[in-house]
Amino acid sequence: MTNDTDTNGAASATGAPSGLTATPVIRRHVPKRIKMVGAAVAALMVGAAGLSLTQGNDVALNPVEPTPIASIAASGAVAAKGEVAEIFGNKFVVQDGTGRALVETGREGGKLVAKGETVTVQGRFENGFLHARTVTHADGKMTVLGPAGGPPPGTLDWAKDRVGLGPKPDLSALTATVQAAGYSDVRVTGRGPRHLDVAARGQDGREHLLHVGFDGQVRDRRTL
Repeated sequence: MTNDTDTNGAASATGAPSGLTATPVIRRHVPKRIKMVGAAVAALMVGAAGLSLTQGNDVALNPVEPTPIASIAASGAVAAKGEVAEIFGNKFVVQDGTGRALVETGREGGKLVAKGETVTVQGRFENGFLHARTVTHADGKMTVLGPAGGPPPGTLDWAKDRVGLGPKPDLSALTATVQAAGYSDVRVTGRGPRHLDVAARGQDGREHLLHVGFDGQVRDRRTL
């Protein structure tokens, strides 16, 4: 008696059906570091089962009072309120009683607004464009544009953030640090993995875009 397949196609000693060739399994080497990070992220997400995933340490943008459009100057955080006059692809024109401003919305395009509706746009004004960060409609609905900020998705820092275990910036202390460095009118415009994006008025009277680390280090990125 042998272990060969019989005429009915029973499996042979190799485990492959008669007439077929077994395909060898290729095992790929996964670096130990990647395994460790993946395991840590998985563990955090499993441990978050009893926590709300909305506990992430998101930092709200500082709301800015609308400025008459004719008075808007270069700024890292400014707002304009008016009627949508025209729409051009991913841009639209908002107008009030003093003037008009061209709003750039990025990939969201003109689907955000309808011609004739009243909106409030907040963002960075530079080189004649209002680069929208938020668009708020008359009913109070707000759309936030651009990247969400914080750690890149899928990383260990991101997982910690989602369950409320990431670094928590002390906004009051960081604002005081920026003011102590000689800046005023401090406004948070976004957040990175371990820093805040801030717009502030410098001692030269101009608008400065700052990188403020959670450790209190202030770096002047550029001046508008």
